[in-house]
Amino acid sequence: MTTFDEILEEAGNFGRCQKRIFALLCMVSLPFSGVYVGIVFQGFTPEHWCRDSGVSQIRQSCGWNLMDARKITVPLVNTSGVLVHSQCEQYDLDWNNTGLTCDNPESDLTDAHRSKAPMTSCKEGWEYDYEGRQSFVTEFDLVCNDAWVVDMYQATLNVGFLVGSITFGYLADRFGRKISFLMSNLLNGVSGILVAVAPNYISMLVFRTIFGFAVKGGWMSVYVLITELVGVEYRRMVGVLLQMFFSVGLLILTLIAYLITDWRWLQVAFAVPYFIFLSYFWLIPESPRWLLSQNNSTKAKEITEAIAKENKKTLYKNIETLRDDNAQTSTASFLDLVRTPNMRKHTFILMFNWFTSAIVYQGLIMRVGIAGGNVYIDFLISGLVEFPAAFLILFTIDRIGRRLPFATANIVAGVSCFITAIIPDSHFWVKTIVACIGRLGITMAFEMVVFVNTELYPTFVRNLGVSVCSTLCDIGGIVAPFLLYRLATIWLELPLIIFGAIACVAGGLVLLLPETRGVRLPETIDDIEFPNSHKENHPKSQQLTNLLPTDMTTNKETTIV
Repeated sequence: MTTFDEILEEAGNFGRCQKRIFALLCMVSLPFSGVYVGIVFQGFTPEHWCRDSGVSQIRQSCGWNLMDARKITVPLVNTSGVLVHSQCEQYDLDWNNTGLTCDNPESDLTDAHRSKAPMTSCKEGWEYDYEGRQSFVTEFDLVCNDAWVVDMYQATLNVGFLVGSITFGYLADRFGRKISFLMSNLLNGVSGILVAVAPNYISMLVFRTIFGFAVKGGWMSVYVLITELVGVEYRRMVGVLLQMFFSVGLLILTLIAYLITDWRWLQVAFAVPYFIFLSYFWLIPESPRWLLSQNNSTKAKEITEAIAKENKKTLYKNIETLRDDNAQTSTASFLDLVRTPNMRKHTFILMFNWFTSAIVYQGLIMRVGIAGGNVYIDFLISGLVEFPAAFLILFTIDRIGRRLPFATANIVAGVSCFITAIIPDSHFWVKTIVACIGRLGITMAFEMVVFVNTELYPTFVRNLGVSVCSTLCDIGGIVAPFLLYRLATIWLELPLIIFGAIACVAGGLVLLLPETRGVRLPETIDDIEFPNSHKENHPKSQQLTNLLPTDMTTNKETTIV
């Protein structure tokens, strides 16, 4: 019997064919970044204050701009010891009877008059200082008492992610990686356009949930497909690089968001690429590994021979005896993840790290939209710092190991959040640099949790273990917008304190995990519970075949940054 890994050695582990397919599949990560963190631009909340028809008439007759009118007619309120213009209250005055003149309005409306003027909540909507741009916040007036509704935009996406991960994981195993990928793209394109044309906020949230359901499932299918098409020694590299293209997407997102001023057209820009990806039906093959698992050896041989031909390789082994080298005979259950002490410890620590990575990563990105600086420049800078994370991972994991870089990345992210919170706004660049170090740390931690998770479970339960633990990533994504936006209304830096605390705890917990560098992948629960009792070395080929190609099932999201 000939294993697929043995045939792939001859056909080319990462030849011209795999490089072509990898380049095509990397394109899928580009629009995913816009879907994942597009709320920074689509849901941007600009400076706003109550609209008053009486003020509008005076502004028009006097030729004042919006800021002049706000300075004169909007009350000041004390926020964290600083007087700022109110966003949710207005003077309850008939402006035509105030005697306000165009020439010297501030003397007509003195501080004494202001202190005695009655106040009321906004009655006629809001004015926005947003330079002709439009977010769904400005379109639907999601401010003041309705500000919390904005959080649902990101929360519903992560609900879709959660359901999509489970559903498409099943579909990819049942019907194939390629067909699942194509189905998700069709649903992505349709639901993405529906989000753009939604007549109201409720319908938009419904379509947004469907969009998240399909996007996450499609990205998972891509991750699985590419790792199944390359040799085992290249799987970690293609996994990290695939997530790096998510970071490239962040840079492209900055430019597109700057050029497209309306959130609906920006949404169209996120959705259209998925229709283009439908052309991959003719450009990428099905996974031969999956075909073998379905006993479709004829098609698997055909694709393998095509890979060898494109790579200009010759197959010498007997391909007619090709078999599935990743076939599983044991049945895994959730109880296997928590029944024994070490398995239980690994499961809870990894769950917490998935949860923490999602909250801190999304939270730090979304914070760019409320930090008060230039949102485009700040977002661009924060995107650039993700690239060193991937290089640090590739440089350290085989030299230093997994545990120390993983723990350090979390702790650096947490400490950076604490320091950023206490640096005064007057030290803008210092604050920005420290915040970027935090982004670097949490990006590195987010990318590391993926493959560390795969190395801490036995073969028969590895896929289930990663699937269960990574669901906490989507739950963290649901929590993140509420944690950020609601706590920021109390104190802008309060979310950073929370992010810092949980990231440091996550880093400390990682130190309780065993080091996996140079250690063969576990095959049974006894290998986890009694690691010192299983020192016999398996042949390298056996160890490599235990690297299941479907064990990395989620991203930054995100990654996936």
